Amino acid sequence: MVLDICSIEVQAYSANNHKTQKYGFVKLNAVSVWQASWQGTEPNLRGVTILLVDPFHCSVQESRRFDPYADTSAAAELSSYLQQVSRGNIIVGVTGDEPRSNLENALPILRETGADVADVQVRGSFGFVAQKGYPVKTVLRKVLTEQESYASPAHINVAVTGAVI
Repeated sequence: MVLDICSIEVQAYSANNHKTQKYGFVKLNAVSVWQASWQGTEPNLRGVTILLVDPFHCSVQESRRFDPYADTSAAAELSSYLQQVSRGNIIVGVTGDEPRSNLENALPILRETGADVADVQVRGSFGFVAQKGYPVKTVLRKVLTEQESYASPAHINVAVTGAVI
């Protein structure tokens, strides 16, 4: 049996009234696969970005961004998308700028995935790594308020192991 280890680092970011640069990223085995920023050099990718990760090759299979702040149907689209993800898939969620406005329609499926973010407020931040169908395995970091997220946005490091027989 061969074990493949995939290191996943997630850092969310929030907008702020100070116009201070804040950066978010997702790294797989220390290689950036998603980057965004508030007032920085990277684009501002507001909302919730979902990446499906192949743990055997430690690569992104798919990436989708949902911006419920600008599009009131985005939460329903996020919910539908997560429902269609196959059981066992690795899901990475990362937020940018303002992820919480109009997110209500996606909260039940996020909770089912192990990412209960109903208490996150406007300009809070969250990041998670989950395996679809196994919510107890989910690693979630959420920062509830804009002030807390400004000081220390959601950040996690996770190692996912896949076995090839």
